[in-house]
Amino acid sequence: MSKPLRTPVLLAALLLGAALPAQAQTMLTLGISAAPASVDPHFNQGTSTQTLTYNVFDTLTDRRPDGAVAPGLALSWKPIDDHTWELRLRPDVRFSDGTPFTAEDVAFTFARLPNVPNATASYAGQIRSIRRVEIVDPLTLRLHTEAPTPSLPVDLSVVGIVSHSIGATAATEDYNSLKAAIGTGPFVLRRFSPGIEAELTRNEAWWGPKPDWDRVTFRYIPNPGARSAALLSGSVDIIDLPSPNDLPRFRTDPKISVYSAQGWRLVYLAPNQSAAVAPMITGHDGQPLAENPLRDRRVRQALSIAINREGLAERVMQNTATPAGQFLPPGLFAHNPDIAVPANDPDAAKKLLAEAGYPDGFRMVLPVSQNARPTDPIAAQAIAQMWTRIGVQTTIETMPLSVYSPRSARMEFPISMWGWASPGHAGHPLISVIASNDRAKLTGSFNRSGYSNPALDALIQRAVTTLDDTQREALQRQAVAEAMTDVAIIPLYQLTNSWATRRGVTYEASGYDYTRATLAHQGR
Repeated sequence: MSKPLRTPVLLAALLLGAALPAQAQTMLTLGISAAPASVDPHFNQGTSTQTLTYNVFDTLTDRRPDGAVAPGLALSWKPIDDHTWELRLRPDVRFSDGTPFTAEDVAFTFARLPNVPNATASYAGQIRSIRRVEIVDPLTLRLHTEAPTPSLPVDLSVVGIVSHSIGATAATEDYNSLKAAIGTGPFVLRRFSPGIEAELTRNEAWWGPKPDWDRVTFRYIPNPGARSAALLSGSVDIIDLPSPNDLPRFRTDPKISVYSAQGWRLVYLAPNQSAAVAPMITGHDGQPLAENPLRDRRVRQALSIAINREGLAERVMQNTATPAGQFLPPGLFAHNPDIAVPANDPDAAKKLLAEAGYPDGFRMVLPVSQNARPTDPIAAQAIAQMWTRIGVQTTIETMPLSVYSPRSARMEFPISMWGWASPGHAGHPLISVIASNDRAKLTGSFNRSGYSNPALDALIQRAVTTLDDTQREALQRQAVAEAMTDVAIIPLYQLTNSWATRRGVTYEASGYDYTRATLAHQGR
């Protein structure tokens, strides 16, 4: 026979304890506009991929939301001489499989960057000047550069570090299967369904401040209306790239908060200047043109000034973008205040076409990704109408980013629409977007126009290797001016970054437009 409980107090205590649930896990669900090209952190230097990989793989230096450079896996960095940087690494860091992080992993990562097969937007340009990595000890390394590289600490903020013990025998497919998706970051990737969702759990051994969330789910919702509906219904906690149509309503809804910051991303057009006969360009009779008209600067100028950028920013983008004539917004290193936004002048555009030998214009297709940014197809449609008015009859062809990106890299389009965000200085896009595509020199890794100007290449090299800050900024401003004068690309607008959250969740808006779960907080 069992003994009775001695006191009512003890009975109450036991009953209360039995009724208490285990501590609930904190969960964050994000509605993300574009699915990543890969889990491989070196495969594609694009927002959609970085939104996933930067939550899993740390970088040596970190970019704060306000743009400041801060320690990441590297605790400190200093120049030893004009051609050498010494980095001291953070101790007691481990990859999510338990192996220790050391200088050997950094050396392996740098060796891997230029050699990722079929990479659609390589990170090689960020380490192009490094000619030798010297491992002093497991937590100290020296980066020996071919030329002075004053921007190297900034450039390293975009390179995710991978494990040499896992990566030595891993291909991109092994990252996608999660076999090699081993990082030191704040979260561990547990499941990845391409184009559908990714599930992560908090890395309890992470060296940084403990994230608010035990579990994080990225749901890929390319349709902006569906993304807004998911937020309003409560099925997601945060969405990126809220539709400009919905932002006014979100800002007045007490259950929704909007967080915005001036973005560092320029949306631009890259006219194909490498093809002798341009693909997807014909005369009005439908026959291919004997020569590529986009090789003529006057034609590129005509296309540029036919665009009403103010109209795009105000009406198409609904004031979520700022008209641009260069890569950087004011406030970033080497923004050139002397470069004006190209004025809209259709009559002058027609005269330029006539001078170039196309008085009646021609026909052209403007391909655009349907899911890189939800506003790209709408903006492209408006641009097509503007070009048609000057005689360049333009039609739009949309396709998924997974198809668009490799085709653009193979120069299969007459012109393509892209976005590029600098980590804080003009040398970054000058090297990657404007400089000639040269695999040996690791320049032009995202040159989608085929533009090549040896004199400008030489100026860019000087502009990124000059140690004096004032002189370097002046040279970068000069290089930007020459590239824009030559219409190497056609800048359109700089984006305002926005995130919308449900009540009870906040987000630290940043100049970079990828989304980090560590910047989301509960109850603040």
